[in-house]
Amino acid sequence: MHELIIIGAGPAGLTAALYAGRYKMDVLVISKMLGGVATEAHIVENYPGVRKIKGPKLMDIMVKQVRDLSIEIKQENVTEIKKINEGFEVVTDEGSYQAKKLLLGLGTERKKLNLPNEEKYLGKGISYCVTCDAPLFRGKHVGVIGGADSAIKAVMQLSEYADKVYIIYRKDKIKAEPMLTEKALKDKKVEVAYNSNVVELKGDNMLSGVKLDTGKELAIQGLVIEIGATPSTVIAKELGVELDDFGYIKVNTMQQTNVHGVYAAGDISTNSAKFKQIATAVGEGAVAAFEIYKELRHGKTNSNY
Repeated sequence: MHELIIIGAGPAGLTAALYAGRYKMDVLVISKMLGGVATEAHIVENYPGVRKIKGPKLMDIMVKQVRDLSIEIKQENVTEIKKINEGFEVVTDEGSYQAKKLLLGLGTERKKLNLPNEEKYLGKGISYCVTCDAPLFRGKHVGVIGGADSAIKAVMQLSEYADKVYIIYRKDKIKAEPMLTEKALKDKKVEVAYNSNVVELKGDNMLSGVKLDTGKELAIQGLVIEIGATPSTVIAKELGVELDDFGYIKVNTMQQTNVHGVYAAGDISTNSAKFKQIATAVGEGAVAAFEIYKELRHGKTNSNY
């Protein structure tokens, strides 16, 4: 029986593990993938204290920090979580583990185009994180797929660096906040391709263009995909954890859920839903670990859900 099981090894889960280890808690981390979506960031330049680093490298450092504290990380796929008398049982495709407390750091899955070569061009023109990668498109022509607030914000951010920004949207009207849209469309660098979908990615080692279902081709060196993200919360829902209307786990300021003993941190929580950044995930992981430590060792908790 561990004191804490952390499901997910992205920035939130790894930070929680780091703090839990320093609090001398008995903690186990379970995650199918190490690093989470942060590993998709080709270059990270907005993480405090680190001027410039590749996403996979940053997450590798976090993993090593956790392992330096002799914390075990099992790369297994969680299939079920059960409530038991003394806490929780986490079932994976390779075994089962028990803990008194549970922290869900499952993150989100970015929606992808599911086109041939999409993974090939990741970090070589394709990006799912404009905040991370916008400076890399300085002086280039870039496309943004999507028409919601996140896509238009990406367009405005890219316009600060790129020479040309195309909005590629499947409908005939942008659905983002009107004032935001108006500001973006007034930008002389911005051009919209309405009623359009990308059907083909072009290029050799680097992305050099896309083909639309209208037959039009765009010569671009970058493509930011902003078509949404899906919270990885199916298992949490089965446990009875309350979700909001968009599928994010509802938490209070101390990252507690409605299920006693279950915490959530990072991109899947309502605290991070509107601003999914490595920095915010790290903060939530630290807060959750501290609250779990207080509850386990001192029987204290700051607030009820």
